[in-house]
Amino acid sequence: MIQELVELSGTVKRRYPGEMLEHDALDKVPVSIDCVIDKEGAFKQFIVHEKQLTIAEKITAKKGKGRLLVDKPEEVLGYGAKADKKHELFLAKLEIYRGMKPLSPVFSFYESNNTNGIKKAKKLFDSQVEEKERSGNIAFLIQGKRINEQQPVQDEIIRQYETSLKEIKNTRFEKCSICGSHSYPIVDLPHGMVKRVPDGQTSGCALVSYNDKAYESYELEGNENSSICTHCAQAYVGALNWLLSNGTASINDKGKDIFIYKNRKKISEDTAVVFWLQEALEATDLDLLDQPDEGKIREMFDAVESGRAKRAKNVQADIFYAITLSGSAARIAIRDWIETSLENLRANIARWFADIEIGEYDKDEKKVIRYHPRFWELVRSAKSKGGKDVQHGRIGAALWQCAVMGTSPPLWILSSILNRIRAEQGDTTSERIASLKLIINRNQKGGLKFMAELDESNRNVAYTCGRIFAVLESIQYHASGGNLNAGVRERFFSFASAMPATAFGRLMKLTQHHLSKIQGEKPGLAVNLDKKLQGLMSRIEGSRFPAVFSLEDQASFAIGYYHQRQSDFNNKSDKEN
Repeated sequence: MIQELVELSGTVKRRYPGEMLEHDALDKVPVSIDCVIDKEGAFKQFIVHEKQLTIAEKITAKKGKGRLLVDKPEEVLGYGAKADKKHELFLAKLEIYRGMKPLSPVFSFYESNNTNGIKKAKKLFDSQVEEKERSGNIAFLIQGKRINEQQPVQDEIIRQYETSLKEIKNTRFEKCSICGSHSYPIVDLPHGMVKRVPDGQTSGCALVSYNDKAYESYELEGNENSSICTHCAQAYVGALNWLLSNGTASINDKGKDIFIYKNRKKISEDTAVVFWLQEALEATDLDLLDQPDEGKIREMFDAVESGRAKRAKNVQADIFYAITLSGSAARIAIRDWIETSLENLRANIARWFADIEIGEYDKDEKKVIRYHPRFWELVRSAKSKGGKDVQHGRIGAALWQCAVMGTSPPLWILSSILNRIRAEQGDTTSERIASLKLIINRNQKGGLKFMAELDESNRNVAYTCGRIFAVLESIQYHASGGNLNAGVRERFFSFASAMPATAFGRLMKLTQHHLSKIQGEKPGLAVNLDKKLQGLMSRIEGSRFPAVFSLEDQASFAIGYYHQRQSDFNNKSDKEN
């Protein structure tokens, strides 16, 4: 995984110059204060602005070090009661670069012209910079340009960095476990922080780190245990940061500013997936998961079913990679790593849409249409409405595997979805039924599969019981004229789906009273409803309902109930038309 991230880092640098820095010695550092000086080092003013990124020296471990030219007020000005040591480190770093012509004004600022330089700047700092702005980084500005951004300065930073690496390499002989070379040293330095990790620290999280002797072995210190060189460490960290942040600003339908990520997908509050293609980088096919397009989905179905998927001209030989990750305090938890071909990815996505396809009655069109729920809607369908659901991220990660790898979802997800249906009094939404259909069909070895719409050939007992329950609900509805606060579904759904024998015994007695009432008002309707009920009852062997239903049976019950309800809506519409 880390090797592929290192390769991605190189690809991004070549293809998108400027998005990732060319050299490990440099970093993008936020600056909110510019200290303006002239050629003689005299202080002019402080300019305070919104944070801007500037290219400066990269500091892997800040403690006990100073950064050249760009740093906090404590380092640059010696501002604050306990800033002396930090200021000394800053000046010590500056001393290394003495003799560079672009830095002459800065040395004058601190030395020969310090009365008009550092002393004047420190005196005016409080009056020119508001207290809330004083924690930002300061950069030196001369004639409208930052000194740290001048090419000779950056070239010298790179030269100093490479020289230090050569000195370290003389004492290190281990090959990097990623690139397999001696070109860069393996040292006890932090690999770097990855930001924007879900549920992680805002300051960033580490993928690889050692902060205790208990995690070390063979007398190696800290990150020497990982056997990852400094170049590869910074490369994979840079790649992860790019994947988590790459995207474009946009405006949604309500006119609000939003950011559309191109290489990450939110799974839950604490879990996200980052993904990329080896060649194309952006995997646009995955957009269909959250924005299903019926035309494109049908094209995908046709390509796979006719065997043209691998021969299609627009399908390139490419590799798809995906990492499922979560934040865990200051560390990153890797939940999954996926590597597959682009052809397999597209075939699996086509199968995904086939498996989640569900019939849903459309009130506007007045008919049952084929509906493909969005990925996040399927994940959310198993989440409780209140509080943070611990399983939410696990469910999302499992469904992600199903979508891109074609795997079978774990059966424990059934329990989460059924719990939500029971908690919400039998609320069988299209998304929940699509999820149940996906799980049951993929885990079922042979036999009859559940269809998107009502299947008269499916004689599964639990499925039939669900259909019977829907008919009983319809009978009660007509008997009451639709004036019910809590009907059959709200009162009996959980009971009937778990212990059908007991529940249906009581329901059948109530149904006879309801049919008698309908008979007196609408005899034709009573006959039709009774005929439908008897037809379904004949499918139950000996008209004996099972004592209990398993978890899979309860899911089948919910699917049967949903299918019958959607079919009844459709038939009602046909008769009205």
